[in-house]
Amino acid sequence: MNQSLMYRGLLILVVVGLAAFSVWPLDESIKLGLDLRGGMHLVLEVQTEDAVSSEVDKSMETVVEQSREEGLTAVRADRGDGYTFTLRGVPASADATMGQIRQRYLGEQDWNWDRSGDDVVWEMQPAAASRVRDQAVRQALQTITNRIDQFGVAEPVVVRLGSSDRILAQLPGVDDPERIRELIKSTAFLEFRITDHPASGGNGLASRQAVLDHYNGRLPSNVEILESDVRDPEGRVIDTTYLAVEKRAVVTGRDLKDARPSTGQFNQPVVSFSFTPDGGDRFAELTRANIDRGLAIVLDNRVMSAPVIESEIRDQGIIRGTFTIQEVQDLSLVLKSGALPAGIVYLEERTVGPSLGRDSIEQGLRAGLIGFTLVVLCMLVVYRLTGINAIVALGLDVVLVFGILAFFGATLTLPGIAGIILTIGMAVDANVLVFERIREELRAGKTPKSAIDSGFAKALSSVLDANFTTLIAALFLFQFGTGPIRGFAVTLSVGIFASVFTAIFVSRWIFDLLLSRRERVEKLSI
Repeated sequence: MNQSLMYRGLLILVVVGLAAFSVWPLDESIKLGLDLRGGMHLVLEVQTEDAVSSEVDKSMETVVEQSREEGLTAVRADRGDGYTFTLRGVPASADATMGQIRQRYLGEQDWNWDRSGDDVVWEMQPAAASRVRDQAVRQALQTITNRIDQFGVAEPVVVRLGSSDRILAQLPGVDDPERIRELIKSTAFLEFRITDHPASGGNGLASRQAVLDHYNGRLPSNVEILESDVRDPEGRVIDTTYLAVEKRAVVTGRDLKDARPSTGQFNQPVVSFSFTPDGGDRFAELTRANIDRGLAIVLDNRVMSAPVIESEIRDQGIIRGTFTIQEVQDLSLVLKSGALPAGIVYLEERTVGPSLGRDSIEQGLRAGLIGFTLVVLCMLVVYRLTGINAIVALGLDVVLVFGILAFFGATLTLPGIAGIILTIGMAVDANVLVFERIREELRAGKTPKSAIDSGFAKALSSVLDANFTTLIAALFLFQFGTGPIRGFAVTLSVGIFASVFTAIFVSRWIFDLLLSRRERVEKLSI
């Protein structure tokens, strides 16, 4: 055996060996998709109006703050209908100031303002509102994807449905649907706010009316009342207390660098967090300026705890409450993945049982075996002993397909099985082209060795063209298709590469190996 033949054989052995190693054991190495393994199918709708309303509120606070910094200390703002708010107490001489605030902080194309006496009515433009809605869906898509990935769902599909406000989520192998549902839906918007008076920040209970009485029945414009659950040692809610907190949040969950489950001073589950450098600086400034006041840790507009600030805190802290271990894990996960920009509504939810997957796998295997058997018989009948060459190449092709899928952690779906079955039929296509070329060369009077050389050389361009065009179609399916279509495209693409390798490289090596063991070959069984 010459060195070229030996090296080629070693290469084939290494490639097939790596594929076999990657795929073994088959039931553990191949990940199954939703249609085969079972799981959850969800269609969610992002409440984009919430995001627009939040943006209007944020802009209103910016205008009020900047107006006061410009010397208009008497201004106040009232939220209007739709995308408007009214800034009151603005003299006519401040029109230039209003224009500068719009240009610097809101955007001239995004907001319009009109004067009515000493009132200035601000209105967000439709194009700006549309952009906020689109950004809200994109951010929600990324946040939900992050949460599901950190939860550990294998190969989920989370995509936006066209340009709508809807998101499709397919989660294979989920065994706790309720936990996933709450994990996705939780807005998890974290804020750190200062409590407005000591009584509302203590451990005693306070009713809403008691807090209002503290302000003689009228809350200041920068203060609001939030609820806080009171729990017993076993974590059950036994009462509700109310706290007055400042509306302005200097530090939010967006400033977190990390959040993780931990244990508190008395071994109770807590959430430890750390800030980004910029967030840490602002948190240090906030706590330094408010020592001996309550710091309300607000999650989704509910106060989780309100400890008293005893000293400056810079870069880390804890969220303490009557949490279970699982609640701490889930809260850490959603804080780390980011807050949703708006609420989520479930439009459709289906749970796919694994029994359907089992039936699909059995039928797919049966179809694959039948197809494989028919191809084997056809090759033996048409090409006689040379057909064994194609059968060996076909067997190695199947091993390579599953090996590549396992190596890259791809998910096998029902359309993916269809792609593999199609690959079985296409895998011998290249062999057929080569064998027919060899037959033509033999009819022309060439020797078997010369006919094999010419057959492979002349058929190569046709084989590559046919497979390359199919690969282009598969890539388009993968780029623009959704979950099942992409699964089909993946197995089809992998099958194309594997079949070209086996039909051209492996099949030619088998021919050369057989010819090298005989000094003179007079006839080829083809």
